[in-house]
Amino acid sequence: MSYLKANNIIEEKIYIGEIPIILFKPKDKKGLLPTIIFYHGWSSKKEFQRMRGFILSTVGYQVVIPDAIHHGERNPIDDYNIENATKYFWDTIFNNIKESDTIIDEMISNHNADPTRIGVIGNSMGGFTSAGVFVHNPKIKALVVLNGSCGWENSNRILKESFKIYMSRDLMETEEDIINMDPMNGLHRLKDRAILMLHGDKDSVVSIESQRIFYNKIKPLYKDKNKIGFIEYPNLNHFVTTNMMEESIIWFHKYL
Repeated sequence: MSYLKANNIIEEKIYIGEIPIILFKPKDKKGLLPTIIFYHGWSSKKEFQRMRGFILSTVGYQVVIPDAIHHGERNPIDDYNIENATKYFWDTIFNNIKESDTIIDEMISNHNADPTRIGVIGNSMGGFTSAGVFVHNPKIKALVVLNGSCGWENSNRILKESFKIYMSRDLMETEEDIINMDPMNGLHRLKDRAILMLHGDKDSVVSIESQRIFYNKIKPLYKDKNKIGFIEYPNLNHFVTTNMMEESIIWFHKYL
């Protein structure tokens, strides 16, 4: 993948504890660096997000792309079917959130990340993750959610209905965690913080409905309405487009 190389960008493979990470950073930028953590989706891995991380780095950001558990280098699942998604999807998100503090602390301590200029972005499952990380850590300055969800309880209901998932005792316990950690139930920790949601209105994997509900519920709480954004892409299914990446860059330039 040498096509991603550029004279002004450094790409490194690092480990933070047991977490494998691809790290992009501008080569000639001195001092503390605005830093973005990019979370991949279900069945994906850090390498599949390299182009997006590279793009963000070329406009001035240090970009951290970790592998989630059950993905990439971290004991990947043989088949990312609905049965395994039922077992591991939410567990993967919860673990990403748990590990986020370790990643942020390490980037600040040893990689010149500016503690006042940290953002998160994620696609699909990574969008669920980035929203959860943003709620969990009030010091994170800006959030972009690509085809994900800030309304977990509602999204979980839709997923169960769409894929005819029947509840076991373990899943009932998971649902309690979903409700407790749902960004929708933490609006007091989110209001007036920079949030951008980008979603195709024909998404057949993660329904746009939860984002619409979340946006309509949180927008009235904002003093500065410019800091809460929601763009629907007509006739777009579950894909990240060039326009989405452009809007993400514009958002981070404004608020990170």
